[in-house]
Amino acid sequence: MLLPSKKDLKTAMEVFALFQWALSAFVIASTVLLGNLYLLVFTQYWPVTVLILTWLAFDWKTPERGGRRFTCVRKWRLWKHYCNYFPLKLLKTHDISPSHNYILACHPHGLMSHACFGNFATDNADFTKIFPGITPYVLTLGAFFWVPFLREYIMSTGACSVSQSSMDFLLTQKGTGNMLVVVVGGLAECRYSLPGSSTLVLKNRCGFVRMALRHGVALIPAYAFGETDLYNQHIFTPGGFVNRFQKWFQRVVHIYPCAFYGRGFTKNSWGLLPYAQPVTTIVGEPLPLPKIENPSKDIVAKYHALYIEALRKLFDQHKTKFGISETQELVVV
Repeated sequence: MLLPSKKDLKTAMEVFALFQWALSAFVIASTVLLGNLYLLVFTQYWPVTVLILTWLAFDWKTPERGGRRFTCVRKWRLWKHYCNYFPLKLLKTHDISPSHNYILACHPHGLMSHACFGNFATDNADFTKIFPGITPYVLTLGAFFWVPFLREYIMSTGACSVSQSSMDFLLTQKGTGNMLVVVVGGLAECRYSLPGSSTLVLKNRCGFVRMALRHGVALIPAYAFGETDLYNQHIFTPGGFVNRFQKWFQRVVHIYPCAFYGRGFTKNSWGLLPYAQPVTTIVGEPLPLPKIENPSKDIVAKYHALYIEALRKLFDQHKTKFGISETQELVVV
């Protein structure tokens, strides 16, 4: 009788870890919504739904008040398998003092932001060893915190809302040593997530700079080399029906629907698994900013340009180590 090898078991655990996180949002949200709909329409247990909604209303502001992280969840062995699948690696170029707060802008978003999640929302990529005394807060869309139970799961990893009030609270009410992690390009950057791409949606994304100026905190550029190589994407004919639908959908929902694909469970097959390609996130030098409570557009534009310059420098210094041509430049749109 053939038994699975250690390598097979390791691969199975890594795949399970990936699917567990990727599908958890869909499964939990569907279960909560359909389950409560069933309770309301077909049973007499509607008070259960009322209690859940009451708790949601009572706890509504928690994602904007530092969240509710659980160290035990961040240290799950499952996340180690998640990080090992690619594998993910986190490197720093400078030490960061825990006596200050920071806003770290992570690029690029890619399709699933695997590097950002694995490095900053878990403690299995050696974050605490690399940045001792620093507490990371991954900031994401507030819509993720609208669904009961799903919001608790997401907050347990240390994630919080990316709203202005959330950032204000973290930078003023939680002491020092806090690192707010923002994927600046957001879902709009998915359309540029192609193997070998180095295009970022950053030209008109100035909110993180304005926030840093308001609180006088340093900006830290970070680039995940290999994030855009994890999936392929079918590009539809520009101006065609599908392409026009994609642009319309993005204008309405602010999400660009991509026809992406990766690898399957067998060799040379295609599916929804990301390719097992190494992704290395390089964290650059903090860029100090003065404290200006109400910065003008010109001031914001000035420091936004300085940040892009620092990011380009970080990209150019390390790109050849990860198979990127010396002549390839960082494109900002």
